[in-house]
Amino acid sequence: MPVIHYIALLLLLSVFTHFKAQANTTVEKELAEFWQQAEQTVTQGDFVGYSATFHENAVLVSDIAKTSYPIDKALTRWKKGFDDTKAGKMKAGVSFKFTQSLVSDNTAHQTGYFYYYSIDSQGQKSPFIAHFEALLMKSNGKWQIMMERHIKQVDLQAWRSL
Repeated sequence: MPVIHYIALLLLLSVFTHFKAQANTTVEKELAEFWQQAEQTVTQGDFVGYSATFHENAVLVSDIAKTSYPIDKALTRWKKGFDDTKAGKMKAGVSFKFTQSLVSDNTAHQTGYFYYYSIDSQGQKSPFIAHFEALLMKSNGKWQIMMERHIKQVDLQAWRSL
C-alpha cells in the first residue's frame, strides 16, 4: 500500500476520533448540567423537578436494602423531605461525584457516589453517602434516569478521598 494511503487512513482516523471526542464532551457537559439541576431541586425542595429527572418507568435498585422497585415508590417515600425543605422546616442537599461514565449520544451509564444530607429544625445533620450507578437515556432532548442502583453505603472519609 502506498504511503499516501497510510496518510489518508491516519487522517480519517484522527478526524473520526476528534468528532467522537467532541460528541462525548457534549454529552458529558449535558450530563454535568443534568446532575447540577438534580442537586438544585433537592436544595430547593422541588419535588416536581426532582421527579422529572426520572423516567416514568424508572427503577430503584438497592443492594443496601436488598430490594428493587419502581421509582414512584421511592419518590412517595422521599416527598415529605422535599415538602419540608420547600416549607423551610429543614434543609437538604446532595452532591454527586462520578468515577466512570460510559456514554453515547443518547445513553449513559454512570458510576460514582452521592452525598445526601438533611438538617432538621434543631440543626441536627443526617448524612447518607452511597456508591451508586445510574443508567440514563436521552429522549426528545431530555436526559432521564431509567435505573438508579445504590450499591453500598460509604463513610465521609471515602467521599473525601474522591
